[in-house]
Amino acid sequence: MQGHPRKKLNVNRASIVHQVRYAARHPERVVPYLRRTARDLWLRAKYRDHVSYYRAVMASDAGRNPEAAVGSQSHERWLALGLMQFDYLKQHGLAPEHRMLDIGCGNLRAGWRFIDYLEPGHYYGIDISPDILVSAKRTLVTYDLQAKLPYLTISGDLTFDFLPDGHFDVVHAHSVFSHSPIEVIDEALSHVGRVLAPGGFFDFTFDRTEGREHHVLHEDFYYRTETLVSLAERRGLKAQFMEDWERLPHGQSKIRVTTGG
Repeated sequence: MQGHPRKKLNVNRASIVHQVRYAARHPERVVPYLRRTARDLWLRAKYRDHVSYYRAVMASDAGRNPEAAVGSQSHERWLALGLMQFDYLKQHGLAPEHRMLDIGCGNLRAGWRFIDYLEPGHYYGIDISPDILVSAKRTLVTYDLQAKLPYLTISGDLTFDFLPDGHFDVVHAHSVFSHSPIEVIDEALSHVGRVLAPGGFFDFTFDRTEGREHHVLHEDFYYRTETLVSLAERRGLKAQFMEDWERLPHGQSKIRVTTGG
């Protein structure tokens, strides 16, 4: 299999043994991790719900570097990851006339390409972070896409209660569930079927493990594929693991969900 080397799928990154070994191999990352740990403890004490907690994380990260806040350590990587998402969806069913809901749109790493490709008014991006949405608007101006009239909206949950029934042909969540506890994922799966148009689909990525499910701090969550597939099926959805995504240079995995209607 060609492409980006896959992460070790049986590693428990929350275990003390793994963290000690990792620190020994990467001593330069110890101090940044300790800073993250201190921030995690402070924010968990201050905010009891995950959305408020992670909104504060994004405010901290976006204040330093909006592109790094969405997981890109350089502008070149920001561009490459956005192009990868765009190309994959274009090759797997996204058409210009489709209406798209982009959950966790961030600063439009992929979103600006979707906006450019879709018909005017057909892109709807939501995010929990007002700070990253300010950066998203700057991206919109940078690529001169104002005439495409995208919607960029802050959201406090994933119930989609402010969106119409059966409206979106494509729903997309890249690197959202990798930062979400299971109850947040279940909330999204409980409600996404309502906003999907007939024949529509919902693609989401996640950090996959084949060992014990775990999380590192309250920022990074690792799930088994069967856990998320079963969760979708309990909500009356059909879920398919996207094997061909695994060949691309990205460390996460992808599942496609449909209503089956």
